[in-house]
Amino acid sequence: MTVQSAPAVAPSSWRRRASEPELYDFRRPLTLARDHARQLEIVSQRFARMWGTQLAARLRATCSVTFDALALMTYEDYIASLPQPTGIVLCHMERQTALVQMPVATMLVWVDYLFGGTGLGDDREGRELTEIEFTVVKDLLQIALDDLHYAFHPLLPATLAVKSVQYSPQFVQAAGAGDGVVVATFSLHAGERTDTATLMLPAETLLQSLRDQSGAAQLGTQERMALAAARRELEAAVAEVPLDVTVRFAPMTVRPRQVVQLAVGDVLPLAHPTSQPVDVVVDGVPLAHASAATHGSRLVCQVVAVEEAQS
Repeated sequence: MTVQSAPAVAPSSWRRRASEPELYDFRRPLTLARDHARQLEIVSQRFARMWGTQLAARLRATCSVTFDALALMTYEDYIASLPQPTGIVLCHMERQTALVQMPVATMLVWVDYLFGGTGLGDDREGRELTEIEFTVVKDLLQIALDDLHYAFHPLLPATLAVKSVQYSPQFVQAAGAGDGVVVATFSLHAGERTDTATLMLPAETLLQSLRDQSGAAQLGTQERMALAAARRELEAAVAEVPLDVTVRFAPMTVRPRQVVQLAVGDVLPLAHPTSQPVDVVVDGVPLAHASAATHGSRLVCQVVAVEEAQS
């Protein structure tokens, strides 16, 4: 019997077959911690039960919603995974945008049920909601968003409100392409029809809430008291930091030759009207407006208005 050795595999051939390394952005880690993922799954299941209950009550049909999966991905990957066309409902959430995605045919089934139909809907490809149909779906989804706020509280302290609906995923700019988003997938059952819906929420809002809760849970009573005392001491110390306050007139425009030719005794007429208040500025930021006055032998400014905080 002759023993033959197995053919050698060239290192270069092995390297070609190996998968290429993937870049990992440490600033935006797209991996959920196990305890965070479990907590999000629990609240997503709670929301699914609430959503199914309110659909059954409003549509007066056999309806249920099942939570399927949870994923953390980039917004670009989420948009690329959506079918074309599809119904994408944009929801306002405190300077951020959340998305609820589902087939338009599913929404039309809801409309059919709400108007006393049998839930046949309309499966025509490319069909979009009319203004009346969207108003009906908007009211139904707003109730679901209120349930979402209740289920996710306090992870999602901001309320959500339905804004508009789009049908082409690539034209929806709800976040930056590389921003992390949490995507929950649900199965919608209405009558004999079953469809898939997704809910997209900004990841940073949820993850920050989860991190804050985890940190608070790990602290004991004495540690929390010490942390609160340190915060009070820090606030008191910051309140005593000296600041330079500047009174600023309206700027004037001069040419370089005028600046070069300045001499002692020259008069520069200011462009600031005598009836207009001056700006009270701290570190370049206007905080108030004041009128010039005199107090004995000193020049003073009396505050007449305070700048509103910028959002």
